[in-house]
Amino acid sequence: MTRRRASTLLFAIAAALLAPASAGAQVSDTAVKAAFIPKFARYVTWPAAARNVGPLAICIIGEDPFGSALDKAAASQSVDGRAFVVKRFSSASGASACSIAFVDGTHTGETLAALGRRPILTVTDARGSGQRGVIHFAIVGGRVRFFIDNREAQARGLTISSRLLALAIGVNQK
Repeated sequence: MTRRRASTLLFAIAAALLAPASAGAQVSDTAVKAAFIPKFARYVTWPAAARNVGPLAICIIGEDPFGSALDKAAASQSVDGRAFVVKRFSSASGASACSIAFVDGTHTGETLAALGRRPILTVTDARGSGQRGVIHFAIVGGRVRFFIDNREAQARGLTISSRLLALAIGVNQK
């Protein structure tokens, strides 16, 4: 990726972070989160053994808060020439081929445990349980923001770019 393109992408992510949530925030917040998820892939490196040649799979495990918003966001993007495919699962079984897994619902902790240490970028939401994935969305000051657990990412064999780490409102390095 060229330096100019990377700067443009970072600007787009930063602009989305700074966009205030409206009074009808649920739909707006959900759309912003859906837009973020495929963009995260640009700033993550998976271990060589986990890289496929096919599309990058974004999986929703548990409740689906996005409807078609994530499908639309993913359809308009690619990473290193690889398109995205969005899959939905009621549980972690069958989700081993996911590159990114959004985990939502009342069983978040159990689902994260079932995924184990596979090289999957796990994304969670403050609306769910208190359990957190590698990236965890929260609404702070009326805006969609995120925390990153870089230690968990490294345990999964993932490397997160310092550019994405700089945009997080908190990073667990320990």
